[in-house]
Amino acid sequence: MRSSKGILITLLGIGVLSSLGAFASLSVFTDTASVGSNDFTTGTVDISTAPASALVTFSSMAPGDTTTQSLVVSNAGTLDLRYALSSSATNADSKGLKDQLVLTIKTIDVTTPGTPCNDFDGTQLYTGDVDSTAGALVGSNVQGAQAGDRTLSASANETLCFRVNLPLATGNAFQNATTTATFTFDAEQTQSNP
Repeated sequence: MRSSKGILITLLGIGVLSSLGAFASLSVFTDTASVGSNDFTTGTVDISTAPASALVTFSSMAPGDTTTQSLVVSNAGTLDLRYALSSSATNADSKGLKDQLVLTIKTIDVTTPGTPCNDFDGTQLYTGDVDSTAGALVGSNVQGAQAGDRTLSASANETLCFRVNLPLATGNAFQNATTTATFTFDAEQTQSNP
């Protein structure tokens, strides 16, 4: 039978051997490599128009008069975008001129794109009231791809032609009437946004 002293010496020996093994396993060569300068930058959606105001104006309009103007829509951002166009109009009086005026929007002329809207023969995008009380004039400002949305690549632009007409059938009650319209372009990225 072993004595407790012998057991103690055996346990101490095992402990010393274990600690020597632990120190021996720590004797290795090591190295580290770092990869720095990992920069991330978000893209931009930046829609603008030229002109930025007073696109279509006409003073002393009479029944049958029409005015046509071009508008350049630009994507100054770094991401492709889609946009929708809506409008609001306010009558300056109780005569309701905004509901008499007919707005037609087309893409740039097919015949003479160098003179953007003089032929007014591009693809028709909208015709109707000057204001969009029933929704957008072109496309939809609901997120995601919708019917009629217009797309623009990064740093690209397109020309739209706006024509406003006061129909011949406009009655005498609309003399000296005034309305003001505001066109709003809502844009969103197309990437990762089906």
